Amino acid sequence: MTRQRFDSLLHHHIITTFIQQGHAPTNEQLAHKLGASVDEIESGLLRLEATHGVLLHPGRRELWVAHPFSSSPTHTWVQAATSGWWATCMWCALGISALVKGKVAIHTRIGGESEPVQIDVVDGVPLQTSLFVHFADPPRKAWDNIHHFCARLLPFRSRDDVVDWAKRHQLPVGEVMPITLMADLARSWYSRHADVDWEKWTPAQALEIFQSIGLVSDFWDLDTSAKHY
Repeated sequence: MTRQRFDSLLHHHIITTFIQQGHAPTNEQLAHKLGASVDEIESGLLRLEATHGVLLHPGRRELWVAHPFSSSPTHTWVQAATSGWWATCMWCALGISALVKGKVAIHTRIGGESEPVQIDVVDGVPLQTSLFVHFADPPRKAWDNIHHFCARLLPFRSRDDVVDWAKRHQLPVGEVMPITLMADLARSWYSRHADVDWEKWTPAQALEIFQSIGLVSDFWDLDTSAKHY
């Protein structure tokens, strides 16, 4: 088996375990699924982390985040009939809904503050269409600090509310989009995340996804000469 094939299968089993069981697999479970040693699994996890395919706990070779899923509690919970998952942000929450299919309810808070909101979604399509989602920073800066990037990717009632929120918290006003457009992006972005032959989007592929749904301003530019997004 080639290294790329191994890493693709490793990612596949990580994502499908999250989908089916609601939590991250252990390295021992992954070793059993792939017929590999724990050392081989840990090496694969390090390769996936190096290309931003997963995030490992600091100082440990164990899964923390495999977008769109988080193994730590977050401010966003995606509830299905009998299962549920933590998402790192609204992009990921809508990505989870697209991956698991059927009807889910996203539970989060407006602007990450005191007002709770439930967003009902069917097959990745939100039923509440009046909300907006805010990107504080452009995606090309996401991996400068992925946790800070995701934590600020939140729902709002209006574009004006984003401006007021950003002023209060001394945060940048980036790009504000309707939740329906955010859902389009999530469905395209996460469409192949559970596939057995998954590979991380290249910057050129990521840019093509942005452009395919009309995200063509400078905010969405990426360095297409980079090896991975």
